[in-house]
Amino acid sequence: MNGPDIPRRTLLVAALATPSLARAQAWAPSRPVRIIVPFAAGGVADLTVRTVGGRLAERIGQPVVIDNRPSAGGIVAAQQLMGAAPDGHTLLTTTNGTAISRTLFRSLPYDPLRDLTSVVTLGAFPIAVIVAPNGARDMPSLLARLRAEPGRLNIGTIAAGSTQNLSAELFRMRTATRFETITFPATPQLMTALLRSDVDAAFEITGPIRGQIDSGAIRAIAVTSAARASTLPDVPTLAEAGVQDYDVASWNALSARSGTPPEAVAFLNRAVNEVLSEPTTRETLTRSGVEVRGGRPEALTTLLQQDTARWAEVIERSGIERQ
Repeated sequence: MNGPDIPRRTLLVAALATPSLARAQAWAPSRPVRIIVPFAAGGVADLTVRTVGGRLAERIGQPVVIDNRPSAGGIVAAQQLMGAAPDGHTLLTTTNGTAISRTLFRSLPYDPLRDLTSVVTLGAFPIAVIVAPNGARDMPSLLARLRAEPGRLNIGTIAAGSTQNLSAELFRMRTATRFETITFPATPQLMTALLRSDVDAAFEITGPIRGQIDSGAIRAIAVTSAARASTLPDVPTLAEAGVQDYDVASWNALSARSGTPPEAVAFLNRAVNEVLSEPTTRETLTRSGVEVRGGRPEALTTLLQQDTARWAEVIERSGIERQ
């Protein structure tokens, strides 16, 4: 997803002089808060953080600096966090990719479960099973073909080890079907292959392809989350099609370095939740294909632990090569 012309590395979001939240808490930031993003500027995760960061600055009475540090597995971004003081002034944008990286990479300079302190979940990004206009009518039809023609169908995703790729592998495990998983460098190549019938279906995050779904260029026949996506309310879930024990969504969140004072975590959690409850923030994020979350730090810790265990099982059982 392309965003506005934003500096590649950092964005300083001006803070207004509204220190009411700061005065009301035992802890408050005494200097700018830095949020490290493990992706380049302009993607949906980056835009989510920038949207939240702008409003957060107004609430905490300090500037919020968005620092883009893209790299494989978010390693460079995590190293930046590990090198900062655990005082609440430096946060890391964590994602489901953080959970995946613990198993996907042979060596990480940090342990996501040990070295991170959860602050708050920001949002989730629905993943859909999509087909070309002349593809399977619905998910039961696709499942019927997969079972009638084992090993003959192709399902496409972006890069091996991505959430979309692992979602397809989990689908294979939960449905006990056989098909060839074909990976592509990025979404545009995947969409081209789908429309050329090089693949029979694909797993992809809905945000970047929402326009194509709305125009009828492609069709979404299921979403991978346990509940229907608010952005695609007419599209059934895989569970509705009879796929048991399947609940997957891409997500992002804010985490701090372990050892950050609990009062700092509590302050930041409250401030971000207030930002996420604002109608203008929710509207902006929803337009970008984000389902707003929020909640307690403990909920994010549980999410990270559960996703880490789930994706470790999928990677190991699918034989995906560790990087």
